[in-house]
Amino acid sequence: MKKFTVLTGIAAPLRMMNIDTDIIIPKQFLKTIKRTGLGIHAFNDIRYNEDGSEKPDFILNKPAYRTAEILITGENFGCGSSREHAPWAILDFGIRCVIATSFADIFYNNSFKNGILPIVLPPEAVEQLMTESENNPALPLTIDLEKQTVTRGNQCSFSFDIDPFRKHCLLNGLDDIGLTEQNKTHIKNFEDHDRQKRSWLYRTGE
Repeated sequence: MKKFTVLTGIAAPLRMMNIDTDIIIPKQFLKTIKRTGLGIHAFNDIRYNEDGSEKPDFILNKPAYRTAEILITGENFGCGSSREHAPWAILDFGIRCVIATSFADIFYNNSFKNGILPIVLPPEAVEQLMTESENNPALPLTIDLEKQTVTRGNQCSFSFDIDPFRKHCLLNGLDDIGLTEQNKTHIKNFEDHDRQKRSWLYRTGE
């Protein structure tokens, strides 16, 4: 998993509340078990017309926000089903941080496991960031995970809370597999010891 330390990028203001996982990645695109290739379908139903053409009014279709790495949005982001394809789609699109007033619990947890930083800020802070991103889209936003700050030029700076363990995992690029691999020496020592005690468990077919 890619480390998350300091991210400076364009922030796209998506003024919607209760964006559920079916909006983020509709069910017809859930057949794959790969984490890549879903970005083109992210927000499919609000991003494209029925003929496949782009909806020009959708924020991520606008030229100023096509390369956005940060999404600023409304409350209860990621509600609905528990599909892990939702953070996969957002990350594959290029979004590495989502700022909202609140998140659905399962999406919030899945985001950390996939290298996305979900940041909860008060409504007035989110509104200020949205308004400034709308008024001056070219001015980047900087997310400093170590300092736990969100900064937009000289206009504003906000602090955010994060669980220390999740912060450690993001800073070091550790997903569940990476965390397990940190203990591979202990795992090997256990297997070697257990192989001597219960060799019959490790026999292969003769």
